[in-house]
Amino acid sequence: THAISSPPPGGVVTAGLAIYDTMQYILNPISTWCVGQAASMGSLLLAAGTAGMRHSLPNARIMLHQPSGGARGQATDIAIQAEEILKLKKQINQIYAKHTGQLLQTIDGVMERDRYMSPVEAQDFGIIDRVLVHPPQAGQDEPELVQKEPAASPPPHAECAALEQPLPGTPSSHKPEP
Repeated sequence: THAISSPPPGGVVTAGLAIYDTMQYILNPISTWCVGQAASMGSLLLAAGTAGMRHSLPNARIMLHQPSGGARGQATDIAIQAEEILKLKKQINQIYAKHTGQLLQTIDGVMERDRYMSPVEAQDFGIIDRVLVHPPQAGQDEPELVQKEPAASPPPHAECAALEQPLPGTPSSHKPEP
């Protein structure tokens, strides 16, 4: 097993894709860990670890976004660079879709702007598999994991109380006609 700990906070897309290709080329399982932050290409490398072996510590941050860059020169040179960055965007989105299990359409939408995630959000999205708190303790086989908060439920009869409230701008004595 190979491990990549704390992927970089980002960087040059082609350098990140070189690391990604190397990770895919290696036959051994690859464990990835987010310690602190995994942003941009770093989040792609985090997601590219072997399924079941992609981890984060609980206070890390994960950020996804589309590739960015700048272009200078003649109009035709700028057009060539723009075409290249659009090809890279499509390629990166396909890689995220492959490793997260998300639909390409979902990835396209998420990648339009910077998208920051907590480790639990990244786990729900499919970037990581586990959020670890502690390694296994004596007599335990598994590490301690972050426990997800249960979804908050509305207080009983909240919907009924909301229906009884007057509409904004209407006198409280106003009763709608049947």
